[in-house]
Amino acid sequence: MEQSERRAEAGLGEDGSLLLPMARTGPRFWLFVSLLLGVALWGFFAWSTQLRRGLFVTGLNVPVYWGLYITNFVFFIGISHAGTLISAILRLAHAEWRRPITRAAEVITVLVLFFGLGCVILDLGRPDRALNVILHGNFTSPLLWDVASISTYLTASTIYLYLPLIPDIAILRDHFQGRHAFYRALALGWTGTPKQRQRLEKAIAVMAVIVIPIAISVHTVVSWVFAMTVQPMWHSTIFGPYFVVGAIFSGIAAIIIAMAAIRRAYHLEAYLKPIHFNNLGLLLLVFTLLWFYFTFAEFLTTYYGGEPMHMAVFLSKTEGKFSPYFWIMVVTCFLVPFALLANNRTRRTVWGCVAASLSVEVGMWLERFLIVVPSLSNPRLPLTASSYTPSWVEWSLFAAFISCFILLYAVFTKLFPIVSIWEIREGREHAVSEVTTRIESYLPDTLEATHG
Repeated sequence: MEQSERRAEAGLGEDGSLLLPMARTGPRFWLFVSLLLGVALWGFFAWSTQLRRGLFVTGLNVPVYWGLYITNFVFFIGISHAGTLISAILRLAHAEWRRPITRAAEVITVLVLFFGLGCVILDLGRPDRALNVILHGNFTSPLLWDVASISTYLTASTIYLYLPLIPDIAILRDHFQGRHAFYRALALGWTGTPKQRQRLEKAIAVMAVIVIPIAISVHTVVSWVFAMTVQPMWHSTIFGPYFVVGAIFSGIAAIIIAMAAIRRAYHLEAYLKPIHFNNLGLLLLVFTLLWFYFTFAEFLTTYYGGEPMHMAVFLSKTEGKFSPYFWIMVVTCFLVPFALLANNRTRRTVWGCVAASLSVEVGMWLERFLIVVPSLSNPRLPLTASSYTPSWVEWSLFAAFISCFILLYAVFTKLFPIVSIWEIREGREHAVSEVTTRIESYLPDTLEATHG
């Protein structure tokens, strides 16, 4: 019993596997938390300034009524595809290498969705205006579709994160007496009986099937908020799949960055191995090529059509005032990740994948900015073209959201195992049985079969 308690205090399970890194909380962690809280408090001050003085303190104007807030909304919703969609696809495909990374990915989905919704509330100016979508909703408006799809996605993603957590919460309930009541309530009476395992695995499989079309529909509906208008370079049929590909692209990059961070912070080298980064790096490379294909198709179609209003936006991106952002986007979304990830395993190392992922996140944020701002800066209606420069309030709130997300992610890792214990154990058992089955599959069934 004493040996078991010592292992629990050290963050180890009965078999010596990682149980929980919460015991490693030290001065550096609290300094890190203090810095994040400081940025969050500065963001709260910026928000209070906006509430007192209105949207006048932002750079928004007529006709650029969407700016940094909506850019961040699309960016955060895109990153949310990191966990649930990738995890569900890998689970349904029975990819055994997924086991150490699924939870780290699923947590990203649930947490980042709140900040995506928060960006919309910031853009409204007053939080109470959000109720108008429900109280006076227009069922023909993509904005209402957006609210419904994101709410459904958040609910499904939370359930999909919680279900695989139950067996691990039960382990924590049995090892950490100081939080017994907390973990006992969340464990739902889990004891690990065969019947419970069968029901859990069935529920996880069902949710994995359900969550994939929901995730795809979410970013499709987000794209329709733009595509259902007649704004130049928005009214396009390619926007739905283009947004979905971009969301998965930025989502994979977010998973790689998060994995590298927790691997280094909690010394999980034995669990998050180079092969996991290599496999995710290959996925990132595939979506690098897909992103380039869709971007090339969109811009080629616009250029070949030559419609004046669309060409005004096109030229503002390629050779006008937005051209520096556009060419940085091309470099960071295509050239850098392609150069790092296409050169077999010599560059597709842990830090090579992280460098490519950081580049992708920068490029994908610029892509969302270039979707939102240039089209509004060149309106179809006879209005004077206007420039847009985000204010310190908008940048402060963006920084605060990033800090709060990192803080909540760190808190989650202190309360729950970021690597699924029961799935790792199940994977080890499955690996042994799979090797036996594979060997038996190419051996003769009976001795007589060899003489048949």
